[in-house]
Amino acid sequence: MNDAERETVQAGTNGAGTIEKSSGDTEPRIAELDELKRNNAELNDRFLRLAADFENFKKRTARERETIVALANERFAVDILEVMDNVERALRTDDAHLRKGIEQIHQLFIAQLQRYSISSIDSLKKQFNPAEHEAIAHITSSEDPGTVVDVVSPGYRMHDKVIRYAKVAVSNGNQQNQEV
Repeated sequence: MNDAERETVQAGTNGAGTIEKSSGDTEPRIAELDELKRNNAELNDRFLRLAADFENFKKRTARERETIVALANERFAVDILEVMDNVERALRTDDAHLRKGIEQIHQLFIAQLQRYSISSIDSLKKQFNPAEHEAIAHITSSEDPGTVVDVVSPGYRMHDKVIRYAKVAVSNGNQQNQEV
């Protein structure tokens, strides 16, 4: 090391031979730390606003869902009340026209159900299907075993989903043929 280099090293050291940090070195670090604190505070503020916005969104969508369900139920109720009006009219008629009135109400009721994509499940003489049927009895009949021979209560589906299973009696075959 030459004399100029020794003077440079000694100028930057204290008497113990360690290098002193100049005040110019700490100012950029303090500025950098302040910048990081501002960025952290800004990100925290954005996070809190986003969390609050999300909570508001969840509450708003829950209210909207309740409103939609209420309106759908109201519309369905109004349509069913039309059927009720016709039942009351049929009850006020004489016996001669009662059968015709009931048939018209039945047709109106079927039309209202179709309007909401509700249809009956065709079960009679079909193979028992636990996805559509609920067996309430097994009876002897000439039909093949597992065939629906009586529908006690029809089943219904809305779109492709079964909303009420058909209550059916299922054939267990002809007992005479099984014994032979």
